[in-house]
Amino acid sequence: MSMKKYSEKAPDQGRKKLPSVNRGASVLERDDFDAGPTNLDCIEPGLWLGNLTAATDVETLSRLHINHILTVDSCPLPRKITMLPGVKTKFIQVTDTPREDLLSHFAEALDFIKAGQETSVVLVHCYFGVSRSATIVIAYIMKKHNLSYEEAFQRVKERRRFVGPNPGFQSQLRLFELMGFQIDKHNVQFRMFRLQIAADQVKKVKILPQSCVDVMKSDPNLITVRPEPLVYRCRKCRRILASASNLLPHVKKEKPSWVDDKWTKEDHSTLALCSETYFVEPIVWMTCVTNNLQGKLHCPKCNSKLGSFSWIMGCQCPCGSKISPAFYLVPSKVEWSNMVQNVQVTL
Repeated sequence: MSMKKYSEKAPDQGRKKLPSVNRGASVLERDDFDAGPTNLDCIEPGLWLGNLTAATDVETLSRLHINHILTVDSCPLPRKITMLPGVKTKFIQVTDTPREDLLSHFAEALDFIKAGQETSVVLVHCYFGVSRSATIVIAYIMKKHNLSYEEAFQRVKERRRFVGPNPGFQSQLRLFELMGFQIDKHNVQFRMFRLQIAADQVKKVKILPQSCVDVMKSDPNLITVRPEPLVYRCRKCRRILASASNLLPHVKKEKPSWVDDKWTKEDHSTLALCSETYFVEPIVWMTCVTNNLQGKLHCPKCNSKLGSFSWIMGCQCPCGSKISPAFYLVPSKVEWSNMVQNVQVTL
């Protein structure tokens, strides 16, 4: 396949965008088709990376036999493209901001590219073809060829010289590498990442949106076949409140961050972990956290005060570490136990 570049002109990222418009109850359309001339580059046989103009250039799509188009943008493609016979499209709605969650879309995006590349030709695009779509293509190259982020980035950049994922997307690609090119929901960094994304959303809409309900963990008090051996219970009524896996570690006097890969180490014995306050993930018995920005946490059985939570202000631990968002249990109000009680006996 020809490696011809249809435009060597770099996208004008300083170009003023016109606002997108909403012409329906839930259908977004855009007015800002001003991403410059048709611009796309062949990353490898069957995979192209380009801008919005390329994705709407019917002649170019036909000439290159592109019949799979992945849009990673704030608005979908116009119907004149999505309704083209023989063309399969997929739309992932994200903005080009460092705190946007693109990582959670990797699996569906990479599956779409793989299926398309195996049978035809795929174009991945965003507005300029620089950040969002480049992030997806880099992730695909990482997984397909078992490459590190840096190696995959260089490979893509050799084909399209002005690719540049924003800093947040770069960190998400590095986390993708650390998780072995898949989403590991048990990974501490990923859990911290999703919690930060949820906090950003709660600050905007004042409630926990449906897209972030995965941060609410199941109630460890429920009967289960394989309960965790170490749990934290209400000191007054002994109701199980959290499992050891629900705890979010932090180092004394340090603000924890999901971009810090120290949490990927299996052995945390070398870290000065703090236990002065038990910071945990939000758990479903904390019903008040889904529709309040901050408040108190009470035992769901005896109503004893256990701690507090805050999506917006966070909490200052006595050790000096600032945690945000924060869901914490006061150690004097709870006790830990390794007595398994919530086990389901099966015959």
